Amino acid sequence: MSNAIEVRDLVKTYATHDGTMLQALGPISVEVPSGGFMTIVGPSGCGKSTLLKLLAGLIPKSSGSIRVSGTEVTAPHPDIGMVFQSPVLLPWKTAIENVLLPARVLGLDMAQSRERALKLLAMVGLQDFADKYPKELSGGMQQRVAIARALIHDPSILMMDEPFGALDAMTRELMNVELLRIWHEAGKTIVFVTHSIPEAVFLATQVMVLSNRPGRIADMVDIDLPGSRTLDIMSTDAFGVFASRIRSQFNSQGLL
Repeated sequence: MSNAIEVRDLVKTYATHDGTMLQALGPISVEVPSGGFMTIVGPSGCGKSTLLKLLAGLIPKSSGSIRVSGTEVTAPHPDIGMVFQSPVLLPWKTAIENVLLPARVLGLDMAQSRERALKLLAMVGLQDFADKYPKELSGGMQQRVAIARALIHDPSILMMDEPFGALDAMTRELMNVELLRIWHEAGKTIVFVTHSIPEAVFLATQVMVLSNRPGRIADMVDIDLPGSRTLDIMSTDAFGVFASRIRSQFNSQGLL
């Protein structure tokens, strides 16, 4: 299987107010296979969101290399769609117009993009809400619009930074199930940042556990669970073994 993302010796440092350099992340080396679903967990401040932004080309690396779809990342990469914790929908535009925003910015054919937007809204279960405004949608529905928007230019990779963190527990679980369905249907590679160990295990084919700052890979856990999952799997022994292994890394760092 080919790799969608290849990272070698990646390091990110920042200059502090007194001029000293602070290492926030790395060195990190990792490969994400095409079609895989990698979740990233770690303590607050360990660089999870920083790593995602580096992979997407939103911020510059300090050293090392990042290759996405075979090309070195030096700027925002066109083969990546981003979903953040907040849906960031324009309140004066309908759901379908929000989905179409990247297509307008990129100068894509609007007739074709509108047809694709309708298909994406159907895929995320919002085919009857295309003409609704954000204020008419629940939090979970708004985040589904954000997922559709991230997919409008048909990227092969979807990066998600705690997209369900602001949702209530029940909606969050339902969105996890929905995301797995979308992943299977869309055939994308997904990299997903979360603070939740159960969420990380439930969604992933592989979990990256980061250490305290500077964030380094403390463990890589291959999740050997059925590809088609329901919430019931969280009560199985196998699920518990994976969650316990990840939690043990937090225990070893004195975080639990």
